Amino acid sequence: MSQIQSSSKNLNLRAQVVKTLLAVQNGQSLASVLNQHINIVSERDRGLYHELTLGCLRQWHGLKAITLPLLTKPLDNEALESCLYLGLYQLLCTRIPAHAAISETVTAAKQLGFESMSGLVNAVLRRVSRETEEFGYALDQAHGLPSWLFKRLKKDWKELLPEISHHLKQIAPLTLRVNINQVSRDEYLEILEEEGFEARPCSLSDVGIVLEQNVHIPNLPGYEAGGFSVQDEHAQLCASLVPNLEGLTVVDACAAPGGKTAHILEKYSPKKLYAIDQDAKRLVRVNENLERLLLTEYAEVEILAADATVWTAPELVDCIVLDAPCSAIGVMRRHPDIRLLRQSTDIPKTVALQKQILENMWQQLKVGGTLLYITCSILKAENEQQMVDFFAATPNAKEVKIDADWGIEQIHGRQLLPQNGQGDGFYYCRIEKIA
Repeated sequence: MSQIQSSSKNLNLRAQVVKTLLAVQNGQSLASVLNQHINIVSERDRGLYHELTLGCLRQWHGLKAITLPLLTKPLDNEALESCLYLGLYQLLCTRIPAHAAISETVTAAKQLGFESMSGLVNAVLRRVSRETEEFGYALDQAHGLPSWLFKRLKKDWKELLPEISHHLKQIAPLTLRVNINQVSRDEYLEILEEEGFEARPCSLSDVGIVLEQNVHIPNLPGYEAGGFSVQDEHAQLCASLVPNLEGLTVVDACAAPGGKTAHILEKYSPKKLYAIDQDAKRLVRVNENLERLLLTEYAEVEILAADATVWTAPELVDCIVLDAPCSAIGVMRRHPDIRLLRQSTDIPKTVALQKQILENMWQQLKVGGTLLYITCSILKAENEQQMVDFFAATPNAKEVKIDADWGIEQIHGRQLLPQNGQGDGFYYCRIEKIA
């Protein structure tokens, strides 16, 4: 990194993208650097910056696989690697003319202080530009997963692995959840159509809408007035899996950024709802969302910064929605930096944390109450196996089977996998306290 001398202001767009890719390679999440990095990019280039950054991360391991045979020896240089992957991504996955993709990427390599290696970048990209069909096919065939994750998914979902790795490389659709206190889904679809937006109803969620085009969310009709939220279709199923919560006491554990809290309040009027999360900063979003959706008057809501492994409810509660911390492999389409950030050593730590939270939250539940266990992972260790262990260790827990035609039935719970044009990878298991 020390070789990258140039001031950010003078860098071309490709060099700005490489700097963002480097930050992710060095362990920073895209969310933590994106705003700072995109502000340096001119307004008219931001769409392209965004597409190139997310696209490169999405295809990262596939681009790596097809680049290796083109090099006589390993580069051992993250910035140059990023330049090559960015160049290949433009040639194979965008409509940017080859000459522009090559010259801009070579310029970026020079601007970043690699004048002596820019000839290598130029040669590799020129070769690929002459053989785009072959390289495009190779990229398409690559599973595009880090090797540890490929091995885990092969163990968990052997038959479905080609389909899963393909779906994880796609762009997730933009999905809205209509606030039914204000407008019905059919009415909102009509409003969108009248205003020229292309949209369709979700198939699994009865309040979900998929937008068929890219839009700036605040420009959609009814945003300021709280007419809808942005939420993945498979995440929207949560509110249909809890019991009737009218007049009951509910905990949304690990609540930020508040999608499930809001959905529960749109559908029910609980007596009291505790929304807890360890991250006080993210809880600000929960508050803002509930205010925008005009949901604060429907129930007494207490938003608390608290650690779910030790938090004690002031009274035993009727229902707990536990969207447990997880590897987030199921939402990798929306957060492609997970491909680089997540490590195999993270999984046992996450599983142990989930177990702690489960054990603690279970103590807060009334006999006859329901705990809905949720993750946005597709790894069995965090889902099915976690539940097998929980039921084995918890004699007063009984699974209430989810009667549904979506997802894949597991030993306990149901697993949804990421689907093209549909929702992300989510796991649900419904548990009743019987004594």
